[in-house]
Amino acid sequence: MNTLSLILTILQIVSAVVLIVIVSVQSGKSAGLGAAISGTSQSYLSKNKSASFDAKLSKATKWVAAAFILLTFSISLAAL
Repeated sequence: MNTLSLILTILQIVSAVVLIVIVSVQSGKSAGLGAAISGTSQSYLSKNKSASFDAKLSKATKWVAAAFILLTFSISLAAL
């Protein structure tokens, strides 16, 4: 295994771990369903804060997933 392939593999493992952590931290899309059924309401400030944090996590998920896919393609090309 050459040096480039080793570096790409390590980067892919790191990106996989980061992707797992980011996805685990995100709240589900149905997180607000319990409040809708029970009749409790949230303040505007708390809704806005969680939406911005979830939006940042969603954006980070997309970027890390794209990096993971590009690293996978790079490793497969480096193996040729």
